[in-house]
Amino acid sequence: MKFGGSSLANAGQFKKAGDIVRADKSRRYVVPSAPGKRDGKDDKITDLLYQTYDAAVSGASYKKIYEKIKSRYRGIIDGLNLDLNLESEFDNIEENFLAKSGREYAASRGEYLNGLIMAEYLGFEFIDADRIVYFNDDGSFDAEFTNKEIEEVLSTVEKAVIPGFYGIDHSGRIRTFSRGGSDITGSIIARGINADIYENWTDVSGFLVADPNIVDEPAVIETITYRELRELSYMGASVLHEDAIFPVRKEGIPINIKNTNRPDDRGTMIVESTCKRSPYTITGIAGKKGFCSINIDKAMMNNEVGFCRKALQAFEDSSISIEHMPSGIDTMSVIVHQEEFQDKEQQVVASIHRLAKPDSVEMESGIALIAVVGRGMRTTRGTAGRVFSALAHARINIKMIDQGSSELNIIVGVSDTDFEAAVRAIYDIFVSTQLN
Repeated sequence: MKFGGSSLANAGQFKKAGDIVRADKSRRYVVPSAPGKRDGKDDKITDLLYQTYDAAVSGASYKKIYEKIKSRYRGIIDGLNLDLNLESEFDNIEENFLAKSGREYAASRGEYLNGLIMAEYLGFEFIDADRIVYFNDDGSFDAEFTNKEIEEVLSTVEKAVIPGFYGIDHSGRIRTFSRGGSDITGSIIARGINADIYENWTDVSGFLVADPNIVDEPAVIETITYRELRELSYMGASVLHEDAIFPVRKEGIPINIKNTNRPDDRGTMIVESTCKRSPYTITGIAGKKGFCSINIDKAMMNNEVGFCRKALQAFEDSSISIEHMPSGIDTMSVIVHQEEFQDKEQQVVASIHRLAKPDSVEMESGIALIAVVGRGMRTTRGTAGRVFSALAHARINIKMIDQGSSELNIIVGVSDTDFEAAVRAIYDIFVSTQLN
């Protein structure tokens, strides 16, 4: 089980998490995040730790911020009526901050301290992540060495709390995953112990069909495959850190996204494959703004061997990754992140002319990409037609269409200004019409 920051933000949330763990004896290994925000105006502990460390190493005043961190943890301990004193831990962390132990060390202490509290509260053994989660000295995760250590250490531990987000490299330095990395730790632990299931407890009742900031009260996805989740995560859906998929996928371990505040809700099951059909043709909708299209035209392009390779070489030479590449007989379009591209645009265009000798190169910015994803699309006729019909009815112009050979997704490009309306239109035609 992994509990997110919102699930452990205060003593009240801790109690909910404790009740959930105790409700099922098969819940044996718990991965806590650092305390998150208690309300919209609050700070995340990890952010406060960064601020404290930066102030300490620069010689600025840091005591006030650090006292704020200590007060949060004391409040949790007192609210849980625990006989636990972390003052020596706070002193040790402060000494390491002043000794410039690194920002990764600083960020990791939120999970470390929460892990100590969680272990005391549950009566579980505390296993520090720096005993079993290993990174290479270049900062990359050492998956196989970690897996062996987890198998060896946890094979003799019946119930344990392991802090998320961090580990140690082979030189003894604390290393962290990217923000949200406690999801990854949970997945790694699940793989190492060959778990029956990995429960990821958060503040939503599963993965939603669409962004709730765009669609009012979107439906919950009951079952989603790893591949579908990968497609949606890549396009901006963010309930689970996308790197958390791979360790459990390798072992065929399902992930259950659950709501700490509504533990009886079914949540979303993430699986390798399933016979279960979605109640809708699609599984989910996700998208991002901020792309641009580079449209390359050349008469008889299809007869010129190597033309595409030459054009794409220009992007590679400038270290720009390509998102999509729809093409026609005499034209090809390259979709890239506008922010990444705009400072190098003239360099790239000049390189395209030099390498591929096109008739013209035109650019269009302010494009949003929307992915419509679903395993049910393979067996349902007219899915693409319904997408286009929904957008036409909403008077939204489609700038790009791209469908993979897997028939798992359809990606459409629209203007940034039409993004929200397009998501709502697609949701309405596939989900709202069936709900009604």
